[in-house]
Amino acid sequence: MQKRMAGVFLIGLTAGLFGGLVGLGGGVLMVPLLAGMARLDQHEAHGTSLFALVFTGIAGAGTYALHQSLNIPAALLLAGGAVWPARLGAKYCTALPDHKLKRYFGFFLFFIAVLMVSKPYLPTASHPNGGLFQAALLLATGAVTGFCSGLMGIGGGAIMIAGMVLLAGFDQYTAQGSSLLAMVPAGFVGAVTHWRLGNVNRRILPMIIPGVMIGTFAGGWSAHLLAEPTLKAIFAAILIGTGIREIKTATRPCP
Repeated sequence: MQKRMAGVFLIGLTAGLFGGLVGLGGGVLMVPLLAGMARLDQHEAHGTSLFALVFTGIAGAGTYALHQSLNIPAALLLAGGAVWPARLGAKYCTALPDHKLKRYFGFFLFFIAVLMVSKPYLPTASHPNGGLFQAALLLATGAVTGFCSGLMGIGGGAIMIAGMVLLAGFDQYTAQGSSLLAMVPAGFVGAVTHWRLGNVNRRILPMIIPGVMIGTFAGGWSAHLLAEPTLKAIFAAILIGTGIREIKTATRPCP
């Protein structure tokens, strides 16, 4: 039991480090690790991951705030758009069989990887535009993110960051810090829904949450020391590898 709990702590630490480094919460690593190493079923892995990612957002946003890489109004708009769709996504997650959920998750990882790799070749806004247009853009981005967050058990930061950088012209660090803050209320709503549906493994929370918070703080601090192209390359490689694994293991049940 002690060995298993130590492994759970390392899962949280690894996911938190990665999540803080690239501003994505770490769910893209935590879900497959919980399913593969901690032997949770797919629905429980998604629900437990989303619950832990609330703490990733808290620790990560605090770390980015120390570097003045946080836009609170933008984060509030993203969160406002994400709260209700996160609940819908969590309910839809329970309605899907495991093999479909794993397949969707794998293709979702590919989608995120393509966004990150192609970002330098896509048009971007020269600076953040204020007013109603930007507010509507952030709310819409939050809505899409919230549904994906509840469905996939991840923070959804990739969509938030892509929307802020590609469409609204925020710099990468501010987008990452703001997305971590925005995932707190949205992730909380989805996590509560998963909790009520029995998709959260409560026994491992005392070990995975400290690991997540320590890892996120270290990752967020390191993000301001590494070059952005290096972060993108690492991020894309991990997502592609994880996506391939999820799709390969998404076998259909016997008829």
